[in-house]
Amino acid sequence: MSVKVSVVIPVYNPGEYIEDCISALLRQSLPEDEYEAIFVDDGSTDATPARLDEIAAAHPNIQVIHQESSGWSGKPRNVGTAAARGEYVMYVDNDDWLGDEALERMYRYGVENEADVVIGKMAGKGRPVPVELFRVNRPRASVSNAPLMDSLTPHKMFRREFLESNGIRFREGRRRLEDHVFVVETYLRAANISVLSDYLCYYHIKREDASNAGFQRFDPAGYYGNLREALDIVEKYTEPGALRDSLFRRWLRNEMVERLRGKRLLSLPEDYRQEIFTAIRGVVTERFGPGVAAGMQPTQQIVAALVVDDRLADIEELARWEADIRPTGRLESLGWDGGSLKVGFTAEYQVSDTPMTFRSEGGEDLLDPPLAAETLAAVAGLGVSTLAPVDKSKVDLVVRERSTAAEFFQPVEFTRERVPVEGGTTFRQELRAVATIDPETAANGAPLGTGIWDILVRISSCGWVKEARLGSTRSDDVEKGRLGALSGTPHRVVLPYWTEPHGNLSLDVDLATSRIDRDVRVLAPADVQLGGGRVELPLPVVADTAADAGTVALRFKAAGVPAVRTEGVLTEGPAGTVLTAELPGGLLPGRTWDMGLGLPSARRGKPRWTSLPTALLIAADGTVTVGAAGTPSAAPAPVVVPVPAARKKKSFPSRVAGRLKRGLFG
Repeated sequence: MSVKVSVVIPVYNPGEYIEDCISALLRQSLPEDEYEAIFVDDGSTDATPARLDEIAAAHPNIQVIHQESSGWSGKPRNVGTAAARGEYVMYVDNDDWLGDEALERMYRYGVENEADVVIGKMAGKGRPVPVELFRVNRPRASVSNAPLMDSLTPHKMFRREFLESNGIRFREGRRRLEDHVFVVETYLRAANISVLSDYLCYYHIKREDASNAGFQRFDPAGYYGNLREALDIVEKYTEPGALRDSLFRRWLRNEMVERLRGKRLLSLPEDYRQEIFTAIRGVVTERFGPGVAAGMQPTQQIVAALVVDDRLADIEELARWEADIRPTGRLESLGWDGGSLKVGFTAEYQVSDTPMTFRSEGGEDLLDPPLAAETLAAVAGLGVSTLAPVDKSKVDLVVRERSTAAEFFQPVEFTRERVPVEGGTTFRQELRAVATIDPETAANGAPLGTGIWDILVRISSCGWVKEARLGSTRSDDVEKGRLGALSGTPHRVVLPYWTEPHGNLSLDVDLATSRIDRDVRVLAPADVQLGGGRVELPLPVVADTAADAGTVALRFKAAGVPAVRTEGVLTEGPAGTVLTAELPGGLLPGRTWDMGLGLPSARRGKPRWTSLPTALLIAADGTVTVGAAGTPSAAPAPVVVPVPAARKKKSFPSRVAGRLKRGLFG
């Protein structure tokens, strides 16, 4: 069978970090004879070459190419591509890894849509990845209809014949942004690009030693010199106008303006700030017309204008103000409705722990940055205003899996509220929202996987996009809605809970933690009702009318005898969910039967048991009461065995005398 995908991995001294990459490649769902992995060792001096040779010897679809160090990843990627046999080529870095079904899904999606480039959803552990790009699947994307420019790393799948016929290769040598040059050319020359967003394909990892190439301090002159090469590609394949300006805008925004804002700028030494500023200003004044900055948010336009006017000191002043801006969210309501968790919240920006304010002047809404009047006048002279487009502010709610950083947007309905302050000329903006989290569709139409999913609020307003955890600030009545729910088929428990010590809201999906134990251990003996041969007790789990009988269970344990189990049903009572179960046979009298609760777990395929703080106390006469678990057992009833008259027991002296007579004592 022909090879469908060739995975090319440039390698240089990754140490232990390559093990996750190797393991993920060996776990791929695509059959081994349908994909190959090509590791190109670029002169590694650690134990990696021997490790890769060992792996290749054991797996016929893995090969290793050893070469002298080239100093960067461009040449090893080209060498791997030249050796590839696959219909598509996938580039992976040696400290990242793939989702188990990534190759199979991306290949199928690419073939279905006749794509020259396939971009799979990414997750970033300690490093940023595109977010807006992966809101939905995009089978036919382009730079005109999708935010493709948010993703310029090469960790994508490319049709090999497309690369070869167009002569698209990575720039070689020690250089920055060679991936930008490569990827932008593919974007502009591809017949079609497909974005797969409903499966997490690529895990982009920041190493604990922070030695990834992208995290090293760089030489600004060389960096922005290499950036010009990407701009050259855009100019080669586009005409002057709106499209070219929008593409250029990506580099002005991400590689220039954003480096000169807030804490990112202030964390740099002063001499290095000046060096970066000078290099940026050279590109801006040489290559960008006014249409490039005009499409950015007002705050970004202000920074760009200050760059053109050579005002680094004012940029630093603006950065000090922006460094104190942070998003806040208040959880207002929480509860299950038709299998979905409804999350009500408010959100807004704060500056130095007080709500951010805007000015109303002449019928316009304006930003209120702490810049001198002379500086603001200079900005205005460059055609940049301080208008605050608060009517375009929006808020999102995101769920993020803690171990993988996979994140998904949830449906949100929100309103923008103006809250007047200081006599009405100044106002705050508060975003009031209700989000819906359906555990069975929350992962871009797929179920949330087993694990801990943190809840975050993301505010986009006036050029700031910032996120914060939700839950530590909340209304008093939210706790009553913090219940678990049975979800999916087979059923599993989805439990909202508060993290420690911060008290933020997270979801435990399929009992990945022991949080449910804390909730059920508040049960008291008085909460358990007996009658009619049944036992009833309240549970912090929303009743699911579609759940079959036996979805939940009770188990009774007593010392020295086998445990006894009974199946139960959940019903919604006036005070909440009630578990009802028949008292099983086999509960022997004279014992304390500690109770355990069995909740469904899809991944286990059987109940997950947790001990309850209650027990059935069964007296010798069969009377059943409820007490605390661990209560000492009652003494069993005495058993009387009658003795026949013909074998009347002798007294102790008579027995001794008889034994002496028979010589039983020697």
